[in-house]
Amino acid sequence: MPTDCISYQNSGYFSPLMNDYLDQKTNLQSLYNRFPTLENFEAQIQEKQTNFPSPTLPEGEGVEINKRSVLVSVLQKQYLNVETTVLTKQNINALGNTNTFTVTTGHQLNLFSGPLYFLYKIISTINLTTELKAKYPTYNFVPIYWMATEDHDFEEINYFNFKGKKFHWNRESTGPVGRLSTEGLDEFLEIFALEIGSSLNANTIKKLFEDSYIKHDNLADATRHLANVLFGTYGLVILDADNQDLKRNFVPFVKEELLHQSSHPLVLETAEKLKDYTIQVNPREINLFYIEDNLRERILFENGKYKVNHTKIEFSETEILTLLENHPEKFSPNVIMRPLYQEVILPNLCYIGGGGEIAYWLELKSFFASAKVTFPMLLLRNSVLLATEKQGKKADKLDLIWKDLFSKQADLVNSKTKQFSEFPIDLTNLKEQLQKQFRALHEIVNQTDESFAGAVKAQEVKQIKGLENLEKRLLKAQKRKLSDVLQRITELQNELFPNQSLQERQANFSEFYLENGERLIPKLINQLKPLECNFDIIILP
Repeated sequence: MPTDCISYQNSGYFSPLMNDYLDQKTNLQSLYNRFPTLENFEAQIQEKQTNFPSPTLPEGEGVEINKRSVLVSVLQKQYLNVETTVLTKQNINALGNTNTFTVTTGHQLNLFSGPLYFLYKIISTINLTTELKAKYPTYNFVPIYWMATEDHDFEEINYFNFKGKKFHWNRESTGPVGRLSTEGLDEFLEIFALEIGSSLNANTIKKLFEDSYIKHDNLADATRHLANVLFGTYGLVILDADNQDLKRNFVPFVKEELLHQSSHPLVLETAEKLKDYTIQVNPREINLFYIEDNLRERILFENGKYKVNHTKIEFSETEILTLLENHPEKFSPNVIMRPLYQEVILPNLCYIGGGGEIAYWLELKSFFASAKVTFPMLLLRNSVLLATEKQGKKADKLDLIWKDLFSKQADLVNSKTKQFSEFPIDLTNLKEQLQKQFRALHEIVNQTDESFAGAVKAQEVKQIKGLENLEKRLLKAQKRKLSDVLQRITELQNELFPNQSLQERQANFSEFYLENGERLIPKLINQLKPLECNFDIIILP
């Protein structure tokens, strides 16, 4: 096929907001710090260097902790029982140095890694650090996978799809998912093992999932093991920020949120600037949760008391501030506060995410400015369509280009019917000629008797409508005549776009690992370019 990529803007799968962001439209430029180009990272490094490890805290706070040493210490503890590669160990230790910066992506703890784009997020992050090191060799750049261990929406992560089948883990969960026990997943894995067979690659997948989910007690540890096995070779550092020591660095910002709720008006003001787009998230008056092992509920302020939603737990101002000082781990940032938490505890330059994530980050710049924390660069992660050589050859035989296959299926069928038809089905030219004739007739009517204008207009509408109906009938007849080739086209599109959706949002990586094995991730690493902003089509054997 003639091309192996398509621009995000031309793919048809990105929102108007993301398309305008990628086009750097002037109406959005006040909502981000710097657009992610290799050259722009120089200024970002300089700004972050002055802001980390000691960003300015709200007035009145005491001596600041060395955030780098805390970060290194926490990561070393989290990796104590993990078989760690030399490069990952080096990256963790390097975070203690002032010339080391991070590139971060975040993702939920989806069961068995969830959809394919889990891989693409992390690969984008790894590859960007490689490009940055080549451009700025005096600095170190560490790829970070931020595990969303504090999320509590278990229904979003308790399943994955494999070859069109949904594998669902049925159990209850109410607290932070990272703390959720993996008990019971052995039976789940047995069912999946029967599905994938007993080839060498199938056995590798089964062992990976067994070692991750059966040999670890909770979802956070299981997901860390899984990501580390897949990406430890490339120096990926996996962070669980549900940690008392890390949250102690965030205490001043939590206190500000509790006492002054400063994020709410600032984010609302920015959301107003985005009113012509779909707003991704709306701020709460207090953008914090209270968490325990089996509880994560919103903190509310009502009648002079801080209350935990759906419980009887409540605090006075003095009580909640005392709790914050003694147990910062009991406070969990929501979608508005979590990005600030990330940028406070990490020497981060860039956040890499999907379109929805970048959209809500664009609501936060003024909030970051108020908190005096550097706003990171925002990069849309790589998107990929994986196709086999056989599927590529099918597309060639059907005279399809990749842009065709990204089309809506009804549009694809119509356009190919018109293309393959032995006679013209598109009657646009005839309609234009007819309209030209009626324009001349209208001029005659205007010069004679305008009372005929209504009758002429009615006749024009009737004849145009007649041509449109004829066009539809011709199209329908040709679809019947071309049914074989059109069926092959739709079958191919359905293979590549399951449920007429993006493959990367539907399929699990194990489906492709079965055929490609340990070649899969290196091939993706070698081909994806995070700063090029293209939807890549990668042909697999």
